[in-house]
Amino acid sequence: MSNASPARPKKFTVPQFLATKEKKQKISMLTAYDFLSAKILDEAGLDCLLVGDTLGMVVQGKSTTLPVTVDEMIYHGEIVSRAVQRALIIVDMPFMSFHVSPSQALENAGRILKETGADAVKLEGGVNQVKTIETIVSADIPVMAHLGLKPQSVRALGGMGKIQRDEDDLIADALAVERAGAFGIILEMITAPIAKKITDTVTIPTIGIGSGPGCDGQVLVTPDMLGMNADFHPRFLKKYADLTTVMTNAAQAYAKEVREGQFPDESHSHT
Repeated sequence: MSNASPARPKKFTVPQFLATKEKKQKISMLTAYDFLSAKILDEAGLDCLLVGDTLGMVVQGKSTTLPVTVDEMIYHGEIVSRAVQRALIIVDMPFMSFHVSPSQALENAGRILKETGADAVKLEGGVNQVKTIETIVSADIPVMAHLGLKPQSVRALGGMGKIQRDEDDLIADALAVERAGAFGIILEMITAPIAKKITDTVTIPTIGIGSGPGCDGQVLVTPDMLGMNADFHPRFLKKYADLTTVMTNAAQAYAKEVREGQFPDESHSHT
């Protein structure tokens, strides 16, 4: 009998990500913030895991992503990277980590890759971030761009519901980040026809969230997809589970058994 360990799953890389478009293979992406969840998602076969600055809202309970720091992104990114064997890991560059100058952006992107073990970074912006993307990519750090609803622009846009909608501007932004060297683009809350047009215009894959089925792949925030926020019901979200009910019922059953002396019994006790 062989004692050899199971073969390590083949890593999903940036070149493979790029090749999916020509092969017409849809890309699956979810967010990840902790070890156990990342391990489960990776073993489930997700192509990409995004360590999003959404952690500020779904992990830390804040109202926006703006307070999230580079150090916090590195902390969560390193945890996720330790859990993952196959999926492509992308870490968000948080607010003000790439806005001061391209050199500041390069330094922070380099820190993120060195200290997390992730595969790529993501930043919000189009034409206005071309020089920054070019600078980061020149250091062989893969960059994913993010257009449409840009959560880091919540103050300028007047709220999370305000979305960039002008077709010409969106296409110009998509072409600009592609020329700058981005390997992919998140399209968030863009109308389905415009998202499809962008997808057909650029040669790099697009990943949609609330932007219709015409994108090259899709991403959702994992706690939202798992139904962990019972009060969150945007139209674009499909809940694949109801963990709010599952966790509530389990916690109530546990508390009841403890109070009534049913748990632990002899089978759950060391002898």
